[in-house]
Amino acid sequence: MASSRKSQPSPKLGKRIAVALSGGLDSVVLLDTVCKAQSKNKSSAVYVFHIHHGLQKQADDWLIFCEKLAKKYQVHFDFRLLHLAGEEQGNVEARARAERYEALADLCTEYGIEDLLLAHHQNDQAETTLLQLLRGAGVAGLAGMPASRELNAQGGKIILWRPLLGQSRKELEAYAKEHKLKWIEDPSNQDSQYRRNAIRKTIIPALEKIQPEAIANLARSAGLLGEAQGLLDRLAIQDGKHILLTNGIGHQPLLELAQKDLPAANNVLRYWLRVNGLTMPSQERLAAWWRDLQLVKAGAQLEWAHDESMIRLWRGVLQVEEVKAGEWVFKTIPSASKAPGFASQWIKDAQKNGLVTLKERSGSEKIQIKANTPRKTLKNLFQEGDVPPWQRQAPLLYINGDLIAVAGVGLSYPHLVHTGPRVRPEWQQKA
Repeated sequence: MASSRKSQPSPKLGKRIAVALSGGLDSVVLLDTVCKAQSKNKSSAVYVFHIHHGLQKQADDWLIFCEKLAKKYQVHFDFRLLHLAGEEQGNVEARARAERYEALADLCTEYGIEDLLLAHHQNDQAETTLLQLLRGAGVAGLAGMPASRELNAQGGKIILWRPLLGQSRKELEAYAKEHKLKWIEDPSNQDSQYRRNAIRKTIIPALEKIQPEAIANLARSAGLLGEAQGLLDRLAIQDGKHILLTNGIGHQPLLELAQKDLPAANNVLRYWLRVNGLTMPSQERLAAWWRDLQLVKAGAQLEWAHDESMIRLWRGVLQVEEVKAGEWVFKTIPSASKAPGFASQWIKDAQKNGLVTLKERSGSEKIQIKANTPRKTLKNLFQEGDVPPWQRQAPLLYINGDLIAVAGVGLSYPHLVHTGPRVRPEWQQKA
């Protein structure tokens, strides 16, 4: 976008777009080009989002810089503060990246934005490909960052765009100097203890001495590998026609494919993991999984902890469950609704007097969830509902010693009312 010579094809953007602004050279150039383009066609309202990581002493100054810059361009501005202090050094980069995307998705959802622009450029792509190569990554990792992708968000569809991937940092610097732009420098970018910085300061300059077009060539290779990954995904869908299920992945047909063609089975398994937002396992872990799958007896259960999630085998199907904490939330039922709920005043009084409690299962709980039916044990209700064993440790909600709600099962029918102000408890997992 900053230069027409190597810019990516212009994305078709919605009425509201957001620019992630760190205050560095690349994001400042991106904001300038976006605002200039918007001033010509008036097709989109521009929002600026800044993520305050709190890891540098100058972080508050960067926030102020970005807010003033947004004011200068007369665009909307908002920010989020992350709490990363105390993280182990080796985890900071990955944790900060994950939480940054989550915060940006939350901001987009809050403002009804479907298009988010990031300022990654050609040098970033080359560095990413080298990092992945050093990690021994496969095709998906070596493909680096895509020019666009859908961002996981609960509030709706958000497309993440990287319009500067075709331009080098030198070109962005030339643009910034030509248009007299000001930006800030992050001192942590000079710290070679971070692998990306070591590659940027040591490896890339050495490669450019050998091959002047090293950065562009690495980025080009990433693009070609991205195309190859697209073909592998199509092959995984074809090979997994009877393996990939709506609720998971079939154990037996996956094993049958592995016996005939292990690389094809690995490709199907990796595709399934990626669709579920999970990182790729190491070769050692993948080999251990295959051993487990081959040795497990029919009808037996199996579980693996991977990437803050649990992968479980139950009734012949591998399923993914993200490990998250949660809480009970009382939602008001509209007055025009005929849906039953608990009397609002009863809940308020119970909360005021400290009578609302959250408990875990002990094994003997009973509840009546339908009219004209007896109270049943949770064990029976879970069996009737075909609930997997790992989901049977459901949170229980009590008021004054009475069990009134079981997550995933239902509410205590004798306590429900059909008229007057009502609320309905819902178990919500925390993001």
